[in-house]
Amino acid sequence: MPRSFTYSAITLRIRQSGQSNREAWFLTAEEGVVQATLFGGPKSRLRAQVSPFHEGTLWIYHDTVRDSRKVTDFDVHSYRPGIRELYERAMTADAAAQTILSSHGGGGSWPVAAKLAASVLDCLDWADAALCSRLGVYFLWRWAGVLGLKPEISSCSSCFCQMKRDEPLWYCAVDGALLCGPCAQRETRLPAHSPSLLRLGGGARLWLDSIESLPPAALARITLDGPSLEQARALSKAVLAGALGKRLPTWEEI
Repeated sequence: MPRSFTYSAITLRIRQSGQSNREAWFLTAEEGVVQATLFGGPKSRLRAQVSPFHEGTLWIYHDTVRDSRKVTDFDVHSYRPGIRELYERAMTADAAAQTILSSHGGGGSWPVAAKLAASVLDCLDWADAALCSRLGVYFLWRWAGVLGLKPEISSCSSCFCQMKRDEPLWYCAVDGALLCGPCAQRETRLPAHSPSLLRLGGGARLWLDSIESLPPAALARITLDGPSLEQARALSKAVLAGALGKRLPTWEEI
């Protein structure tokens, strides 16, 4: 039985373990989230290589007797030093990492999850503050798609009527669905302006639909008004919060 494994990996989190060791969590295209111990003090070469948001080829040794894993090598090909140079970049990257860990690496869609995470982190390496804000929403919405959680945004989930481009929908967290105005009032017994419902206007709907086929770097060329961005952000967080059973503190920074 093999004990050494090779992964295409992105470092998500590092935590101190004892005086000189660290615990590391990686997103891999082969097994999703993998945790392993990083041995060595401050002068260890591996300690510098295994840092948050570094991406490369990871080697791990699995001790089957103790059921423990340790990092034996990490060949980094993407360091992404720019992420830590701007507060908004770092906060958005941390939010993405926490979302990945809280949802177990995207279920079984590991190659898709790893590709999405890598593309967003690459863009965050040079993004300005305004783009970071859009990238955070982009990641949350696309991650909801990786998990198979995205609601239909072109029609009502109750009566199935097709919505015009400028018509709003209302998200009901209880049902996890977007509803037209009449269905929202009828099924929730609440007026459409109730704070228990999230409004998604035409601008937000169009933007969320457009980013389905766009790489994150393309967001630099797409403008979006403030209210529509806030609606898209609120919906993305609500959808993921319903699946995770909680709202992550790091989401408050994006």
